[in-house]
Amino acid sequence: MSNRYIGQPMKRLEDGKLVRGQGQYLADVKSEHLLHLALVRSPYAHARLVSVDASEATKLPGVVGVYTSSDLPELFAPASLPRDAQGVLHPLLARERVRYVGEPVVAVLATSEALAQDAAQQVFVDYEPLPAYPELLQAQEAPAIHPHLQSNIALTRKTVAGEVAPAFAQAHKVVRGRLVQQRVAPSAMEPRGVLASWDGIREALTLWSSTQMPHDLRSAVAERLGLAENQVRVITPDVGGAFGAKINVYPEEILVAYLARQLGQSVRWVEGRGESFNATIHGRAQVAELEMAFDAEGKILGLRGRVLADLGAYALETTLGNAPGTILMLQGPYEIPALELELLGVYTNATPTGAYRGAGRPEATYYLERLMDMGARELGLDPAEIRRKNFIGGPFPYKTRTGAKYDSGAYAEVLDKLLEVSNYPALRAEQAQARSQGRLVGLGLCSYVEITGYGWDTAGVRINPDGSAVVFTGTSPHGQGTQNAFVQIVAERLGLLPERIRVVQGDTLAIPYGMGTAGSRTLSVGGSAVLKAADLVRDKMVRIAAHLLEAAPEDIELLEQGWGVRGTEKAVGLEQILAAAFNPRKLPAGLEPGLEGHASFSLKEANYPFGAHLAVVEVDPETGQVRLLRYIAVDDCGVVVNPLLFEGQQHGGIAQGIGQALLEGIVYDQEGQNRTANYLEYALPKADQIPPIEPHHHQTPSPTNPLGVKGVGEAGAIAATPAVVNAVMDALGIAHLDMPLTPEKVWRALQR
Repeated sequence: MSNRYIGQPMKRLEDGKLVRGQGQYLADVKSEHLLHLALVRSPYAHARLVSVDASEATKLPGVVGVYTSSDLPELFAPASLPRDAQGVLHPLLARERVRYVGEPVVAVLATSEALAQDAAQQVFVDYEPLPAYPELLQAQEAPAIHPHLQSNIALTRKTVAGEVAPAFAQAHKVVRGRLVQQRVAPSAMEPRGVLASWDGIREALTLWSSTQMPHDLRSAVAERLGLAENQVRVITPDVGGAFGAKINVYPEEILVAYLARQLGQSVRWVEGRGESFNATIHGRAQVAELEMAFDAEGKILGLRGRVLADLGAYALETTLGNAPGTILMLQGPYEIPALELELLGVYTNATPTGAYRGAGRPEATYYLERLMDMGARELGLDPAEIRRKNFIGGPFPYKTRTGAKYDSGAYAEVLDKLLEVSNYPALRAEQAQARSQGRLVGLGLCSYVEITGYGWDTAGVRINPDGSAVVFTGTSPHGQGTQNAFVQIVAERLGLLPERIRVVQGDTLAIPYGMGTAGSRTLSVGGSAVLKAADLVRDKMVRIAAHLLEAAPEDIELLEQGWGVRGTEKAVGLEQILAAAFNPRKLPAGLEPGLEGHASFSLKEANYPFGAHLAVVEVDPETGQVRLLRYIAVDDCGVVVNPLLFEGQQHGGIAQGIGQALLEGIVYDQEGQNRTANYLEYALPKADQIPPIEPHHHQTPSPTNPLGVKGVGEAGAIAATPAVVNAVMDALGIAHLDMPLTPEKVWRALQR
């Protein structure tokens, strides 16, 4: 029975209903007597609120209420604030000032969505504009946008290890770079939304939300509304993508819950795409000023510099977490004997930033991999050679100088596999031939290591009398297909047919506690809890089989024909075990009826996936257009439970990384207006801009969890940006250009 299901490419179970258009997203949820919420949002990046005139709006038939901050208690969205940070909380509706374009100022409730939107247009807000500082470097020295703070510097940290000054003093070459990770919009297929309904008879509040963290949302709503957690239920319907942006509990979710509770009615808010560009967190938004020292052979001697992180105007739950993650992962897969790094988190008059696919790790990898290519250029080395010279060789676990503890790694092996499957020497030869013909072809490498998994989670497995089974998990999906992996684990351990197993998730009433889905934790933490719960059921099935076969439990094994005695032909099928499990007279002494197990799993140490990617590009010298010719990825996420899910995550992450490298970027003008707040101005990659991805996997099991798995959801987004940028720089023969590498930017570089 070994690996009958685990490791097999089983198709995703939920796809049928989705491709038939039978999914149910937040906007599809039905509710009686539903009120609709529209928000008047600030058109200014920084202004004093003078007055609000809602008289015209309230005259419209069907308008139920218009609310400002003075109509609400002093409620804020939750934020995770480190002790050493200057924290500022996001009010549900702006109080006294607005601090970014899109900040909610007035809430309008009406009997239809169209009417609520129309009424919002009839609310007149008088603003007194104030100087705006949307740009990171400008805001660093500007007057505090939160007057109670001394400055806009929210967080300052230093990391020092080894002898940095001597390392640079004896360096043969030092490469320096001012490297920008531009703001990007997460751009999930489904924008955010929430529906709240108050049940006055049961005194209970039910929320449907497109969140990644239903249990966190339950806790936040209960705490802020003065309810017990058992009075709040959160359900996540189908969620059309999230990429980290739906981890936070946003002001709109608390506001909708509050209004539903106060009015005793159902209230729904669904974010428009234009709103999403200004109201949902942005990702990345960093500037790094770094230098790396090398000896004459290409060995790294030291790394130093600082990273400035744009926090936006307020702190949400993930806002202050990304930047420290960048510093933690700035050693990457390399031996760096000495480093000195400073981190500054800065408030700006811009949309708050937060976790976006990778959350700090893509930024760290980009900085390292650009410096490695700059070093190779200065030293006359092939980019593959300089990486191989500097890889960490172990032993593992390996403690980095930035404080990470790598669980397992084989960095040289994955690079060697990449070079082999891509036929790297032949690619270099083809590149030389292309250049002799005047074609600008470039190769770009990236070697990375990232951190995934945290916390603990719960799971339950129950087999019903008819042989069907239910899996309960505290994780919450948003399109990854992880229910397949859970089904495969349970089918493998219990000998059930996958099509007879159902997964229940994203409902705080069905699953009392869970930590949701973030940081590529679903399989390593949630899957391990599912495995433990399944093994509790397995132990009971073994005892029942042993009783029926009059054998010792240690002699029972799972065979094709059922549960049998090792070394004999004696076996019992699932039907016989079920007949005994639900009949107390047939059970062995000490067993209760039923087949059910509940377990939790706590991840004591994070796991560290790694890999190597290669991009091959051609640049049109006449237009500056970059065309990807090939993209090859070798990722190691430990044991692969389902290769189809693995490759799907690779493809999606790589597409997002390519988008950031070549196309995407939020642009603010001097007044703090977002000039890229629609898909005419904010370009996402189209199908013809993504080459066929050539995915490969390498397996180094993780010792941190019983499945031996690591996360893969962020790998592509981490590796693709430096791989593509390195390839374009290789094609152009220049040291550096900042992303996005738009045709105009590349063309201007060619003219220079």
